Amino acid sequence: MPAKRRDRRKPASSTDPVQSDRAARAESSKPSKTHLPLTHLRVLFLFVLFLSSISLLVIYLYSSSSPVPPAPVLSVYDRGLVRPDTSYRDILAENGRVSEIRSYRHFLNPVLAYVTPWNSKGYDMAKLFNSKFTHISPVWYQLKSEGKKLILQGQHDVDLGWISELRKGGNSLVVPRVLLEASPAEVLVKKKQLSNAIDLIIKECREIGFDGIVLESWSSWAAYGVLNDPELRTMALNFIKQLGEAMHSVNSGPNPSQHLQLILVISPVRSEKLSGYDFGPGDLKQLADSVDGFSLMTYDFSGPQKPGPNAPVEWIKYCLGVLLGDNGDEHAHMIFLGINFYGNDFVIAEGLGGGPIIGRDFISILEKHKPALLWEERSSEHYFFYMHDNVKHAVFFPTLMSISVRLEEARAWGTGLSIWEIGQGLDYFFDLL
Repeated sequence: MPAKRRDRRKPASSTDPVQSDRAARAESSKPSKTHLPLTHLRVLFLFVLFLSSISLLVIYLYSSSSPVPPAPVLSVYDRGLVRPDTSYRDILAENGRVSEIRSYRHFLNPVLAYVTPWNSKGYDMAKLFNSKFTHISPVWYQLKSEGKKLILQGQHDVDLGWISELRKGGNSLVVPRVLLEASPAEVLVKKKQLSNAIDLIIKECREIGFDGIVLESWSSWAAYGVLNDPELRTMALNFIKQLGEAMHSVNSGPNPSQHLQLILVISPVRSEKLSGYDFGPGDLKQLADSVDGFSLMTYDFSGPQKPGPNAPVEWIKYCLGVLLGDNGDEHAHMIFLGINFYGNDFVIAEGLGGGPIIGRDFISILEKHKPALLWEERSSEHYFFYMHDNVKHAVFFPTLMSISVRLEEARAWGTGLSIWEIGQGLDYFFDLL
């Protein structure tokens, strides 16, 4: 009997490829219990890296566009600049750096600051350092004779916008200078003209809103010979009295609690013995009740024909001593002691020459010639020499030290200051005030 054929079917445990594939597919259809695939992890890592880079870039850009602010500028006192042994390097490096605390006053007595239309920087300085001044005097007006009439000229220089800014920025009184150029025969001798002169001044104060005026008449009267004539001199003093009394009867528009003020410009003493044209202690006493202050012009001691210091401190002391006399304490507070913010560049050669310079001229000379500054103890001023086109020059210009000495002198006497004029000096001079 033939043998039986074996069963050709493969058992279940067979390694048949088809069966294995089916098993694998069935297994893969079950839910996975493993972590995220590797590609997902890479994407997540790159995203985090991108965010970190952006954050770092933002931080860098912010820090680079917002630098650390510089330290505040200290005053010239704190910077140690007020000293006799200054140099051209110190001045060039520091003259434009001013303390940021501009409202602080080192000099507490009254300060009258002159401003001139031909030097526009003074207008800016008046606004910037308004709190340093008690009075600001723009040099605007001239009282003149025109035929038989008196006219007040200078209205074209009046800057109402500037006055408004001064009012907003501080409490300084605005007292324009009025230069009396009219013939004394018209103003002093004729009573009607005298009244017209007073009316013109008060009317302008009311219309513009001034706090008063600074009257410059003494030098004009000296030129006309008025002060050497006893009768005319008496008339001149009476004119000032009447003007002052009239102004005191009118309230200031911006400051209704105050009357209009009158400040009189007076010349310094030039010799040991008082002359007729000198303003002396008798004149001061006679006008003290009618005038609110006296602007003493203690500068221009030297000139091209006699080169030297601008205002030797010994001369300043002498002028104050003569003017205030034995009763200095009584009237010292009425004096605005004059200090100059300009200097002189004199030619030291046969024929001499030269003349006034202002701050920008002074800086230009320092930059070009790099001179050694010398301190002269007796006059308390700095000076230096330089050569130009084989000609020797001597320059006398205010410095922090020379101004500081004069401020101390004013404090010692109890006087105020009058500055001619605030657009002519160096910016850091105002730190001293």
